[in-house]
Amino acid sequence: MYRIQEQAIGSDLDRKYVFLTGPRQVGKTTLARRLTTARKGSCYLNFDADRDRLVILRQTWDRKAPLVILDEVHKLKSWKRRLKGIYDTEGIPPRILVTGSARLDLYRRGSDSMAGRYFLHRLYPLSVRELRGSAPPAAILERLIRWGGFPEPYLSGDDQEAARWRQQHLERIVREDIQDLEPVKDVKTLLLLVDLLRERVGSPISYASLGRDLELSAHTVKRWIQVLDHMYVVFLVPPWHRNIARAILKEPKVYFYDTGAVPGDGGVRLENAVAVCLRKWLHYRVDTQGRSGELYYVRDKEKREVDFAVVEDRRPRLLVEVKRSEATPSPALRYFTRRLSPDESLQIVQAADRSRTVDGIHVRPAADWLDTLDA
Repeated sequence: MYRIQEQAIGSDLDRKYVFLTGPRQVGKTTLARRLTTARKGSCYLNFDADRDRLVILRQTWDRKAPLVILDEVHKLKSWKRRLKGIYDTEGIPPRILVTGSARLDLYRRGSDSMAGRYFLHRLYPLSVRELRGSAPPAAILERLIRWGGFPEPYLSGDDQEAARWRQQHLERIVREDIQDLEPVKDVKTLLLLVDLLRERVGSPISYASLGRDLELSAHTVKRWIQVLDHMYVVFLVPPWHRNIARAILKEPKVYFYDTGAVPGDGGVRLENAVAVCLRKWLHYRVDTQGRSGELYYVRDKEKREVDFAVVEDRRPRLLVEVKRSEATPSPALRYFTRRLSPDESLQIVQAADRSRTVDGIHVRPAADWLDTLDA
């Protein structure tokens, strides 16, 4: 299956090491193996395999291999020091791609010993753009809303199989990945927090309110949500305000990387799917082009709200309102378009069959617009 990062990673490997991270079971190993297939004689080593572990520890892989994949190597305590030594003494080649899930990203950020020696790429769930050609964009978006963008449940196209995969996926994250980083004794309450967050997708969350429901302190709830964020279970979208300090005090919205895990009507799932695609697009631009850009939502004291704002250089460049069928621009989008003067204002509508412009606001079919994002 085509992944949008493949060409960029192949190019970056000629210059530096590449670290590939992202949610568990999102397709990192599959992408890595595709890269080795394109380079005959490449070497794939998984730290979880006994034979491969010895090769990694002794650093005895073939130096003439066009590409060396080191999977799960972050489980080796001294992995950054070892890779730094190889890079500083041998350089490129060999080309080295390091893959791993959330723990790789956290351990990478633990120190800057590898600074200047690697490019980071983040692999996220499948997008409308990546699935182009497999079906019409509207059909692809409908499948993403129903089953999410993780390859296994999406490709299964089966509700029961997707539910089984989803249960095992979350259990492994909570009982293995999270416990390795920050042991949580009350796993049942953590899983209950996940369930409560699913019910609040697209709405500002209150740590204090969640704490009362779970009989935990607001501080503990906030810390646990940060852990879930680090583990690529959820991500937070904060409110935007010109005064950054004031914005930090407001309540963020929460979204799941796995849209298929979100309950409720199609409107909530649609908004979640768009959030994942926007986050993927913005991080792809950072990883491949060095472009800055952050995802926010906009809301004022009168509770006028726009779902998403892409902010660059401290200014909203793009406003996006998500609707299932309403093709008339929302009053809030009209208001904030006048107030903030973004470069573009969009209302993307799942049921729309054509594009039009109303008072400077572009109304477009949601699937067609998502298909234009280069990620």
